[in-house]
Amino acid sequence: MGGGRRRYERLNTRGPLGHQDPLLHPSRSPIGSHRSSRVASPAPTRAAAASKAASADGTRIIPLAPGSIKSSQYPSNIVSNHKFTPITFLPLTLYHEFSYFFNLYFLLVALSQIIPALQIGYLSSYIVPLVFVLCVTLGKEALDDLARRRRDAEANGEGYEVLEAGPFPYESSGRVPRKKVKIGRQGRAIVDEEQRLGGLELRTVVKKARDIRVGDILVLRKDQRVPADVVILKSIPADPADDVTGEAFIRTDQLDGETDWKLRVAPSISQGLPPTSFAFSDLAITASAPSKDVNTFLGKITLTPQNTASSSSDNAPATQALTIDNTAWANTVIASTSVTIAAVIFTGPETRQSLSTSKARSKTGLLEEEINNITKVLCFITFALSILLVALQGVEPKTPPPTADGNNGADDVAASPWYVKIMRFLILFSSIIPISLRVNLDMGKTVYAKFIEKDQEITGTVVRTSTIPEELGRVEYLLSDKTGTLTQNDMELKKIHVGTVSYAGEAMDEVAEYVRQGFSTTTPSAPTTDPFVPSILVTPAATHSHASPAPTATTSATRTRREIGSRVRDVVLALSLCHNVTPTTTPSHDDPSIIETSYQASSPDEIAIVRWTESVGLRLVHRDRKSIKLQSVTTGETVVKVRILEMFPFTSEGKRMGIVVQFEDPSGQREVDLLGGVAGDESSSSSSRRGLGEIWFFQKGADTVMSTIVGANDWLDEECGNMAREGLRTLVVGRKRLSHSQYAEFSDRYKAASLQLNSRDKEMQKVVDEYLERDLELLGVTGVEDKLQRDVKPSLELLRNAGIRIWMLTGDKVETARCVAVSSKLVARGQYIHTVEKLKSKGGIGGMNEAARDALEFLRRKGDACLLIDGESLGVFLDGELRDEFVKLATQLPAVVACRCSPTQKAEVARLIRGFTKKRVCCIGDGGNDVSMIQAADVGVGIVGKEGKQASLAADFSITQFAHLTKLLVWHGRNSYKRSAKLAQFVIHRGLIIAVCQTVFSVGSRFEPVALYQGWLLVGYATMYTMAPVFSLVVDRDVNERVARMYPELYKELGEGGGGLSWLTFAKWVGVSVYQGCLIQGLAQTFVPEGLDGVGDVTGGGGGMARGFKRMVSVSFTVLVVNELVMVAMEVVTWHVVMVVALLTTFAGFAASVPLLGEYFDLGYVLSWGFVWRVLAIMGLRWGRRGRLRPESWDKVRRA
Repeated sequence: MGGGRRRYERLNTRGPLGHQDPLLHPSRSPIGSHRSSRVASPAPTRAAAASKAASADGTRIIPLAPGSIKSSQYPSNIVSNHKFTPITFLPLTLYHEFSYFFNLYFLLVALSQIIPALQIGYLSSYIVPLVFVLCVTLGKEALDDLARRRRDAEANGEGYEVLEAGPFPYESSGRVPRKKVKIGRQGRAIVDEEQRLGGLELRTVVKKARDIRVGDILVLRKDQRVPADVVILKSIPADPADDVTGEAFIRTDQLDGETDWKLRVAPSISQGLPPTSFAFSDLAITASAPSKDVNTFLGKITLTPQNTASSSSDNAPATQALTIDNTAWANTVIASTSVTIAAVIFTGPETRQSLSTSKARSKTGLLEEEINNITKVLCFITFALSILLVALQGVEPKTPPPTADGNNGADDVAASPWYVKIMRFLILFSSIIPISLRVNLDMGKTVYAKFIEKDQEITGTVVRTSTIPEELGRVEYLLSDKTGTLTQNDMELKKIHVGTVSYAGEAMDEVAEYVRQGFSTTTPSAPTTDPFVPSILVTPAATHSHASPAPTATTSATRTRREIGSRVRDVVLALSLCHNVTPTTTPSHDDPSIIETSYQASSPDEIAIVRWTESVGLRLVHRDRKSIKLQSVTTGETVVKVRILEMFPFTSEGKRMGIVVQFEDPSGQREVDLLGGVAGDESSSSSSRRGLGEIWFFQKGADTVMSTIVGANDWLDEECGNMAREGLRTLVVGRKRLSHSQYAEFSDRYKAASLQLNSRDKEMQKVVDEYLERDLELLGVTGVEDKLQRDVKPSLELLRNAGIRIWMLTGDKVETARCVAVSSKLVARGQYIHTVEKLKSKGGIGGMNEAARDALEFLRRKGDACLLIDGESLGVFLDGELRDEFVKLATQLPAVVACRCSPTQKAEVARLIRGFTKKRVCCIGDGGNDVSMIQAADVGVGIVGKEGKQASLAADFSITQFAHLTKLLVWHGRNSYKRSAKLAQFVIHRGLIIAVCQTVFSVGSRFEPVALYQGWLLVGYATMYTMAPVFSLVVDRDVNERVARMYPELYKELGEGGGGLSWLTFAKWVGVSVYQGCLIQGLAQTFVPEGLDGVGDVTGGGGGMARGFKRMVSVSFTVLVVNELVMVAMEVVTWHVVMVVALLTTFAGFAASVPLLGEYFDLGYVLSWGFVWRVLAIMGLRWGRRGRLRPESWDKVRRA
């Protein structure tokens, strides 16, 4: 906006009047009435001028003016997740489908039938299977994209109230009920009644989400989704009696996966403004460039009053820094009941969610890669066989002798050049390439997904990626998060240490007694129950700043107890104040008259600590961005009131959080220190005189960072190690007292640093380091327990017996990770744990390499040990020259525990294992920091936990607890892989055997490229005559669930190539196909020798197929179909009603369709005994002795 008021185009208004919104009624807030408006399109010159507001580095200045024409330089707010448009759907999908070798091959085969010299059968017999496969795939793509479009349309069409301003042409004359309001073609509707505001009207109009632009001012309400990235300007309480604090709560579970509410506050500059068009027009927001980081924001808001009648000092611009606490990103939800007014700063593709949403890696199962390789081999076989048959015939064209009927119909084929004959053979052998294989496998995967989701023992399981269920049966490496995955993320404060004594279990009663004594609401020297005696607010006045009161006893034991009591109360008070927990009250569902209090925070640790302070006697009853009130549980009276001066929230980089507070010292009341003395005498320091509250800085954080911040001590490291060995998460608590002058100096410098857009965080941290985070008084250490998930121990043991190598990747400290690894049985009893930590990437390279090489050499000598490594040392290996050697050794270890890992390191470890071992890697986690790891894995599993749903939404499979993973892998995964492997083998066998029959027939017919089975015989064989029985194998199982869990080694066998699809099993099935095909067609030609007569008529040159040929085809094709049905029946291990129905209906369908095959069969011959005995004889000779040379492992288990 700069030095003068910017001119904006006004809105032309027209239309009926709306009804009045009670939350925005003039009696509650100045936001007034509204009516519809129509906005003219901005001129190109205005858009060009507005583009100057954005600097070269992406920083933008956004002037706010309700009703102004918004700049068109920023992208629209349209949500677009669909892949295709009506124009691009067919081109893109067809291109994708024909990028698969199967489809492209059959397309070329089908197109070849247009050429007369290559025509073998009906064109439809080649086109129909291809069209069927394409229709199934394209139909699925279309349905998925239509579903995405519906979701997009719902999000884009959602209506939002936007503040508007314009001329006031006439008085309102009526109201329209809200339920009758419709959004018109312009995306607007009237929602409220007009109100005159100094010649202008301020009203809200409803815009569709897609019409929202940068600079719009939104009015958001409870449970409403935020449509774009916004800065909160003002928060208006729903109840006029409530304090106007500018606070709003949001839910971010759809953004970062965290389910707890987050507090957002309006800048004081805008919160204090009346919601008028003039007031908001005086604001401008400067925002940094769009970023994908959802946890940071740099900006500032400037208020430039435009009232020229005021003094120059009143016209001075006021500026305030904006941080993440002033924002709400797109797709978060307003959780508070207050009305929130917010300004749009980023829209559409520039929002945090769009930028931080990376395109998920398209995951392809290993089975598909193996089938693709097998298909290449089959293609090579097809080419080689075609060339061989042509070579055996000779490359010179020749005219065959006349047929028995005197017809030379084969002239065209016999006289064809050699390359034409090769092409005809390629077409004849096209059945070798199983075009229906992908369709069968895709349908099978859909069935497996339904089996998983319908399993009552793992309720809540969701299959989000239905293309890789068989990958669950091939996992060899499991990478698991700890907190919330192996543990419950249900925190409970178990232990507290104050330097000389620890409290845990029943000793917490002693802590409660200290708190009751220290936070008494009356003076110890004059106890009274008189209600007219004013309450006394407690402050943490330190003993070194005040004369200690005379002890009541002179013994050393009494003094020691008094000192311990003061330390305990100091820690409890610090923990009661240093947090980001907000108490919320809601009516009980059972009895609305009962008010229930719950706590909201971004971390379960925080809530656990606040609940503990309540259990020992100090309850949090009120908290907003300005103040905190604590209540004594014993008396029910407020004993501590503080004003929040500064907040330093927890970050994963800083690993600590702090707060600066000023204790209230109201006039007429006295302050007492925690030891019971009165602070108010003349000997007290100036900062604790009556009317001047004490200022304290409290901080808690991880011991790794707090150890350098607190003062010198000799017990912190030892006690933190002791708690970590007990499996407790430790937090170190400290404090520092500030004089008023110290705080004023800090505040000025901190505010100046916060207004910088370049290196703001770094400069702000410098100020904090200088004034606050130095020589803190160490108060104590807390130990919070995170309980193990149900059945974690037996689950990990079962997975380990299944041959899965388990890695635990966590952000916790080394000792905590070690303890959880042992308690969860991740490390076997008696197994040695080799610890590698504190390897430095900086400094002497030679020294670092020597230490790293020593660690690798030890692991090389002791390959059965568990490796425990911290994040810094892991980074040394991953970024250094020892990377490959480390990965080679680590992947051979039975277990690895990596602690202090960043999300990036977790994902990198997953990618390294995948790339180096070429084995299947499964990653499981429950938090937003596990998403990268889950997406980098071959199989990603997310747990719906207390950290939210982000990991679950990003995963391929979602479960509710870790114990469900064992059934997902050992039972469903194993079954899915074995079924898909058997299904693939049968489909390949089905194509191979018919190609072998064709080869035998071609050899018998003097190597002529003439089709044995023509037209709809080929189509029927691959579909109605064999498809249902073969597909019914997807419900087969070799062992029951009890046996599979009892013998997890059966799962391990799959990874070693047993019972799955491998080159060995492929070779066996090729041998079976060659044997059966040669026997079936060879015996058919032997039993029906006249079948080779009149081959020329088969080409279409004669008046029809010879009778002998039809008889031979009748016998061989019937045996071929019956053979496939018998093969399926013999391969079934556990019969299911679906299999019986499929076999019986298929055989009945074949028998019923024989009368319709008169073009290919000799129907009279089919009804004769000669046909029957020939079919039975071939089947008997073909089958021979059936049995396995070596029983399968599962067969041994079944028989045991």
